[in-house]
Amino acid sequence: MNYRIVEDIKEMKLDDIVRLLRMTYWADKRPVERIEKSINNSKCYGLYVDEAENLVGFARIITDYATNYYLCDVIIDEDYRHQGLGKALVSHIVSAPELEGLRGILVTKDAQLLYSQYGFEVVNDRAMFKAAN
Repeated sequence: MNYRIVEDIKEMKLDDIVRLLRMTYWADKRPVERIEKSINNSKCYGLYVDEAENLVGFARIITDYATNYYLCDVIIDEDYRHQGLGKALVSHIVSAPELEGLRGILVTKDAQLLYSQYGFEVVNDRAMFKAAN
C-alpha cells in the first residue's frame, strides 16, 4: 500500500484529526477546542494512503528538541488498521533526525508490543502521572 506522511499541519484538516481522535478511548470526548490547541502546540504527523483523500493516520509529539519528546495521540483509522501503517508512522517519527539523541516518552495501556519494537520500554517503577484537574 502506498502512503505518504506529512509534517505540515497546514496539510491536515482539523475535522479529519477530530474524526480520528473520536475513534480512541483516550480522546473520544476531548473538546474540539482542546484538540485544536494541542495540535497548534505540537509537532504533528499525518498519514494519507493513495486511495484516501482524508487523513487515515495521525500522531503528534511535544518536545523541547534538547532532552525529551512525548509521543501521543497515535491513531490509524479503523478501516486501515493491520496493514502496517501504524508501524510506518511510528518508525517515521522515532527516526526523525531532530529527535536523535532525545529520550522518548509515551503512555499506553494496550500497545506496548508495538512501541517496544522501536526501543520503548515499560518502566513502572519510575513513571509518575498527574491527572488533569
